[in-house]
Amino acid sequence: MKKTTLALSALALSLGLALSPLSATAAETSSATTAQQMPSLAPMLEKVMPSVVSINVEGSTTVNTPRMPRNFQQFFGDDSPFCQEGSPFQSSPFCQGGQGGNGGGQQQKFMALGSGVIIDADKGYVVTNNHVVDNATVIKVQLSDGRKFDAKMVGKDPRSDIALIQIQNPKNLTAIKMADSDALRVGDYTVAIGNPFGLGETVTSGIVSALGRSGLNAENYENFIQTDAAINRGNSGGALVNLNGELIGINTAILAPDGGNIGIGFAIPSNMVKNLTSQMVEYGQVKRGELGIMGTELNSDLAKAMKVDAQRGAFVSQVLPNSSAAKAGIKAGDVITSLNGKPISSFAALRAQVGTMPVGSKLTLGLLRDGKQVNVNLELQQSSQNQVDSSTIFNGIEGAEMSNKGKDQGVVVNNVKTGTPAAQIGLKKGDVIIGANQQAVKNIAELRKVLDSKPSVLALNIQRGDSTIYLLMQ
Repeated sequence: MKKTTLALSALALSLGLALSPLSATAAETSSATTAQQMPSLAPMLEKVMPSVVSINVEGSTTVNTPRMPRNFQQFFGDDSPFCQEGSPFQSSPFCQGGQGGNGGGQQQKFMALGSGVIIDADKGYVVTNNHVVDNATVIKVQLSDGRKFDAKMVGKDPRSDIALIQIQNPKNLTAIKMADSDALRVGDYTVAIGNPFGLGETVTSGIVSALGRSGLNAENYENFIQTDAAINRGNSGGALVNLNGELIGINTAILAPDGGNIGIGFAIPSNMVKNLTSQMVEYGQVKRGELGIMGTELNSDLAKAMKVDAQRGAFVSQVLPNSSAAKAGIKAGDVITSLNGKPISSFAALRAQVGTMPVGSKLTLGLLRDGKQVNVNLELQQSSQNQVDSSTIFNGIEGAEMSNKGKDQGVVVNNVKTGTPAAQIGLKKGDVIIGANQQAVKNIAELRKVLDSKPSVLALNIQRGDSTIYLLMQ
């Protein structure tokens, strides 16, 4: 009996030893197969991550100094002993504000960080948010592989919060592919990539929560994609992509009452980004066309009061004289329901879409008038608000807002901020720049061309009223 038991035990042991390697191999094969079948964003992200960059900026901005009580102003004038060298009050903001301490502009340095997306590898173009690079004098870009580059401003548009910068001496860059953001649907998957809190590249995911969001700033052009993918501070300017790794938006804002993420983030649609950046490349600014109407959202109450058989659209309350809309025959009381064959859900959506289109764009608007559908064709005229910040042309004249004067008549200065370099060299509102360093300047593009040569001395030929003067800057 013992011999039989021993024999069986030996047989079982030998079978166990014989089968053990086979069982381990089978387990490993099963585990590998399971891993291959597991859904993952990693393959897509490996292609996209090189297109997303971190941006570090340094700059200065003008801050208002405190206004001094009137009874003390006589003691802190420009000639006051209290404000002379060696006085303990010399560094006081009351001695720095100018005009006897009556308050004024004071330059304050800052550092900031954000994200950006490479959209042209050969030319080094990177799109980001305007608020990331606004007032920047130094822009540094870091790629996902750790390489660092200097960058310069190409153009910016505060009203859409888009800016375009250019990497200097770009080499071996990877540009992202842009998707058609008009094809997005609520529920589509989204992936947000950026540099939150300066931690480095971070990825979060979610879905499209809503489309056509607006209302964050009534003066801006807003047509946001809303997503629940986590967007935090530092993600501004980063990429919102679909599951194919294509850019569908530029992350720009979060709704965060306490400063944290609550699952409500906003991105600027890729089609809007494409329209704006193409104008910045060509002109150094956004030359937006103007429709020439005023209006509001069409809601059920307004539709009922105006006896309009529609629930969504842009209600026209006023048509400006001699505008594109007036010439096309649009009337107050019309409801705009479509733009180039695509439905318009609100006045904000119409405003945002038209606001990204360049001067001369040809449109077909669908109107509801007296219960009948009417189509009108028109061409966008130049907006009266087309202007460019001088810092996008040359940091040395930062603080002036400029625009082209008529057709090839020079560059007009529309505004100059107190205490800025533009004010310090003597630029004034109403000045017209007609030359720079003995070269004629007919428009902003020609002025930028002169300044791109980085002259050691800048001599601006200015038409001021009936006089012609030169402003010099070294």
